[in-house]
Amino acid sequence: MELYLDTAKIEEIREIAAWGVLSGVTTNPSLVAQAGRDLKEVVVEIAEIVRGPVSAEVIATDTEGMVAEGRDLARLSGYVVIKIPMTPEGLAATRRLADEGIPVNVTLVFSAAQALLAARAGARYVSPFLGRIDDVGGDGVGLVREIAEIFEIHDLDTRIIAASVRHPRHVVEAAKAGADIATVPYKVMKQLVKHPLTDIGIARFLEDWKRATELKR
Repeated sequence: MELYLDTAKIEEIREIAAWGVLSGVTTNPSLVAQAGRDLKEVVVEIAEIVRGPVSAEVIATDTEGMVAEGRDLARLSGYVVIKIPMTPEGLAATRRLADEGIPVNVTLVFSAAQALLAARAGARYVSPFLGRIDDVGGDGVGLVREIAEIFEIHDLDTRIIAASVRHPRHVVEAAKAGADIATVPYKVMKQLVKHPLTDIGIARFLEDWKRATELKR
C-alpha cells in the first residue's frame, strides 16, 4: 500500500518526502486555505517535490465548471489528479475528464455503491472517508474491504485511497482491507514512525555503548 500525505503545507511535505516513503499528496480547499497559499502555486510546488500524484480539488459544483477547472488544473503538471465530489454532476465531469486522459480522484465516497459508480465513470481513484464513517457509527475499514472485494471480482482497475485517516491503526487496517493507498495527515504520519519500545531500545543501546567505551579507557 502506498502512502500519501494529506496536506498543503510545503514544509510538512518536504520533511516526510525526505523519509523516502512518500508516493503522493492529496489536498483540498480547506487545507490550501489553512496554508494561506494560492492553489495553483501550491500544486506546482508539491508536484516538484513529490514527483508523484497530487490530488487538487475543484471548487465548482456543476459539471461544466468542474470540467473547466479540471482541465485548468491538469495543465499545471503531469502529476496532477483532479479531485471531484461524488455527485451526479461529479460523475458526469469524471467521465468527460477521464475520456480526455485526465486522471480523476472521486472524493467524499461513503458507500460501496458510490465507489462502483465512480469506477464505472472512469475514476482513476476513489476515496472512501474512514474517519467520517466511523464518526456516525459506521465501519470505515469495512467499507474499504467491501469496495476492494467488488473491484477485484469485476476486475476494475480504479485504485482505493483510504481517506479521513484519524490514527495509525486506520492505516494498518486499511492496508489489510485492500486499500491501494492511504492518505495520511502529517500528525498521523509522525505517529506511524514512533513506538515507545523503539525509543527505549535506542536509549539502552546508547547506554551500553557509553559503558563499553568507558571500560576501554
